[in-house]
Amino acid sequence: MITLDQAILNRRSIRQFSNEIPSKDLIESVIDAGRLAPFAAASSSNKYVRKFIVVSRSNPVLMELAEIVKKHAQKAFEELSKQIEVVPELGVKAKTFLGRLEMTMKKGPLGIGSAPYYIVVAEPKGIPDAQMQSIAHCMQNMWLKATDLGLGFQLVSITGQMGDNPDFCKLINLPDGAYKIDGCAIGYPASEHPPKPEYPSISEITTWYL
Repeated sequence: MITLDQAILNRRSIRQFSNEIPSKDLIESVIDAGRLAPFAAASSSNKYVRKFIVVSRSNPVLMELAEIVKKHAQKAFEELSKQIEVVPELGVKAKTFLGRLEMTMKKGPLGIGSAPYYIVVAEPKGIPDAQMQSIAHCMQNMWLKATDLGLGFQLVSITGQMGDNPDFCKLINLPDGAYKIDGCAIGYPASEHPPKPEYPSISEITTWYL
């Protein structure tokens, strides 16, 4: 087990996974870390409402989910391209996102199928609309725990756009439009640990009011 500081320092986004399949116990340890993450808004009933859906690469549902996401990406690409035709300056701001949508259309969603496990985290919609912040806390816990266990972790951010897709929600047994969701891919990294990113110094990015 590594220290929290080491886990934060070692955390990386892994985009290539080996064929080795982590044990169910390891995946449950990662989920447990997410289970303990705080909620952004208190539940009026004090009932635990966060859900975790785990889909393995060996389950045909995973490829069905990937196809639904591809179709969603194509529709989003076409709609955004039309908006850019009307407002050309939007193309500069949306260039990177448009490229990601196009890549998803052609190659499928990065992370869904490339790793042994795809995990969707879901929280019911509510007021205030703070579920995505809450899920972000959950994902961070899971990411750090995966790092501690020697597992690779990748955010599958396009999952966040699928909460209102009836076909996607049906496959993972969630009511259509009732939950905010996000997802991640987990497995063993296929290669050596990626290099440490370059970060600015604390003094460069911090303003103090003393």
